[in-house]
Amino acid sequence: MSDCCSTPQPSVAALTENALCNECGEKGRSVPRLTVLHHVKSGNLPRVGDEEYMFCGTPTCPIVYFGASGKVFAISDVRELISSKESGDARPLCYCFGFTEGDARDEIARTGGSIIPARISRLTKEGMCACEVRNPSGACCLGLVNKTIKRLINENQSAAESFIAPVHDCCSR
Repeated sequence: MSDCCSTPQPSVAALTENALCNECGEKGRSVPRLTVLHHVKSGNLPRVGDEEYMFCGTPTCPIVYFGASGKVFAISDVRELISSKESGDARPLCYCFGFTEGDARDEIARTGGSIIPARISRLTKEGMCACEVRNPSGACCLGLVNKTIKRLINENQSAAESFIAPVHDCCSR
């Protein structure tokens, strides 16, 4: 596999006006055709064709992939949950190694931290990732994983602090 965590070079399609999502108007991210083929449901495979596709990561947009011809694949056209369009414990964080937001939340609740990013980094260095194909966005997941871990740790700390009983003057004697 390639070094999936390196910054990919943008394709020609990523630099054109057609890089805007047909639905939300936000700029998309170029993804390899193989990524699209890997993620669309089998009934949609004939529609993929030869064109280049962009990934729309806008959370509120139903489109996952769009092409310059106007062809789109929506959330209902793909086989699995899309990280940027989901929330909650089932939300995928790492497609290569199967970590979810729930896995991170549980580990943080138990230990106060998470070794998920370190595990992903180690496995990636061992050449076991395939982010460019397995992740619907075609990108490495570590940025999302680290951001989510930080948010969950802060939420966990805030929740713990709300359970601390207030100190009253009567108790300090």
